[in-house]
Amino acid sequence: MHLPAPRRRCAPARLLTAALTLLAALAMVGLGADPVLAADGDVAWTVRTASNGYGADRSSYSYSVNPGGTVEDALVVANRGPAPLDLAVYAADGFTTGAGQLDLLPKDGKSVAVGAWLHAERGSVVLKPGESVQVPFKVTVPANATPGDYVGGIVSSLTQSSDAAGINVDRRLGIRVKLRVGGELKPSLAVEDLSIAYAGTANPLGKGDATVTYRIHNTGNAMLSAQQAVSVSGPFGRLRADAAQLAPSPQLLPGESWQVSVPVHGVAPTVRLTATVALTPLLVDASGTTSPLARVEASTGGWAVPWTLLLLIVVLVAAAVGVRTLSRRGRAQRRQREDARVQEAVDQALRDKAADTH
Repeated sequence: MHLPAPRRRCAPARLLTAALTLLAALAMVGLGADPVLAADGDVAWTVRTASNGYGADRSSYSYSVNPGGTVEDALVVANRGPAPLDLAVYAADGFTTGAGQLDLLPKDGKSVAVGAWLHAERGSVVLKPGESVQVPFKVTVPANATPGDYVGGIVSSLTQSSDAAGINVDRRLGIRVKLRVGGELKPSLAVEDLSIAYAGTANPLGKGDATVTYRIHNTGNAMLSAQQAVSVSGPFGRLRADAAQLAPSPQLLPGESWQVSVPVHGVAPTVRLTATVALTPLLVDASGTTSPLARVEASTGGWAVPWTLLLLIVVLVAAAVGVRTLSRRGRAQRRQREDARVQEAVDQALRDKAADTH
């Protein structure tokens, strides 16, 4: 979905822009098995895969092609509304959004893979109400294409203008295209920028919370998701605390990254902590079967100083030292008084003896 910058920036325009953006979001790339429908007032159309040697009622396009190979297929577009439609047809590369969903680059985006290799026989279609048309397309993989997974889509698009807001809204409806280029498949994930932050508790004997942050980086050439497990422990692996069960990461295309922040509760402040992240990569093969791969682990250290407990210890030690000092001082003062009393008694006895002698 591509929303060019508004020509006017008044408050009503921004509100209308938000409303139209929401409507456009309803017409994003469809991945369902049934024909995907975009409907808004008098505008309604569907897209689906053509029935041919690749199958019928496919949810998406999926091909395995060697470098230099080609694939021919077709998209079926149907006008379900009461008004004629003039739709653009084009291909675009895919990417994973911050929400973990697959999206496609806008029409004027720079596609370098599926969006550049897939060419529709027609760049646009004009449909009367109730009419459908089949749009053949061809995927040509360059001879020097790197082996691995590529994802994009073929899109039907309707651009509508709003004079009130001074913007154009691009409503898109399309189907995902997954392409696996032949050659050695090297699935690989890495844990990067791993760190831990500890938040203590006012209770000197209580446990606090830690936050473990890291980035999952798809460093291989296959599309992967990952099961995640996070734990925090003290020295020598003692007093371990595990994070709650985490959902798998979204499927990441080769080269993509996914930022993760995980809270871990009930962490003992053992001065030095170790955070450990374990990822189990999940690979989907051409048949749709998901297979777990060898686990990847990474660890890092962090500080968890029990300041409240240390303060309490300092106060208790200071109190003990103060009591001992006062006790010593009291004993010294009592000894001095006793020595003074004894000395006074001796002096008095000497004075009395001297008086008797005279």
